[in-house]
Amino acid sequence: MPNSIELTEVSARHGAATVLHGLTVSIPAQRVTALTGHNGSGKSTLLGVLAGAHAPASGSLRRSHARRAALVVQRSEVPDALPITVRQAVTMGRWAHRGAWRRLTREDRSIAERCMDRLGVAALADRRLSTLSGGQRQRVLLAQGLAQQSDLLLLDEPATGLDAEAKEQIAALLAEESARGVTVVHATHDLEDAADADHRITLSNGRLLAP
Repeated sequence: MPNSIELTEVSARHGAATVLHGLTVSIPAQRVTALTGHNGSGKSTLLGVLAGAHAPASGSLRRSHARRAALVVQRSEVPDALPITVRQAVTMGRWAHRGAWRRLTREDRSIAERCMDRLGVAALADRRLSTLSGGQRQRVLLAQGLAQQSDLLLLDEPATGLDAEAKEQIAALLAEESARGVTVVHATHDLEDAADADHRITLSNGRLLAP
């Protein structure tokens, strides 16, 4: 199986602080990769680098995926004051295709509805995002990520705050996306989640640990 992304001696900074140190690693295409490590190990920064949202300070990164990456952030990064409904939040995923200022099509809205159905949040479509529980909000963000229909899906601890049944559903969804040809990379603290992945990357203080 070819690689979707290859990093060679990639370092990244937050201000003056180096948070990733000379990473050389490959992300296999059409597989689920688990990104593990303690808090502050650099997982979120690496996801940002893979998404193209965080420029490396040095090193090289080669991509072979065809579409713009879909990055699903942690729910804590979405402000409670954001005055949008669940449907609006999921539909925002279509901006990757249309842009923020172009009118969305009937197909765009249909895709958003299907993604809400897959994540079990269709009944919440008219609720304000700020009124949802943490687990519900996380599902909405996942639906938004799926609505982008990218071939590279990046997720920052998507199962955090979910119960065991919901975690199993998320794991099954990620496996379905991989089987559909999507390259999936998700950060996780859950060792069982990591063990179920096709490929694993472990960071410690911004450095790659040997498998």
